[in-house]
Amino acid sequence: MPEPQPPTGPAPAPALAPAPVPGAGEPQPLGVELTATGHPAVDAGLARLEALDGVPTDAHPAVYEDVHQRLADTLAALDRD
Repeated sequence: MPEPQPPTGPAPAPALAPAPVPGAGEPQPLGVELTATGHPAVDAGLARLEALDGVPTDAHPAVYEDVHQRLADTLAALDRD
């Protein structure tokens, strides 16, 4: 029985590693500008969200929950007035 022959043709290209992304793994600012609303409670919430720019994402949920609660309280107060 003849021995198996290696496949002919070009060798497969080696897999390339993805190019490194500058700053990958580090929090990057989104660069989103926030516009003041003129309502102090809402603007305070926006300022809290703006302060998250560049902060690791594992710190975001607590701030999101706080801002959500503050906005819900502000809306509820409008209904009472």
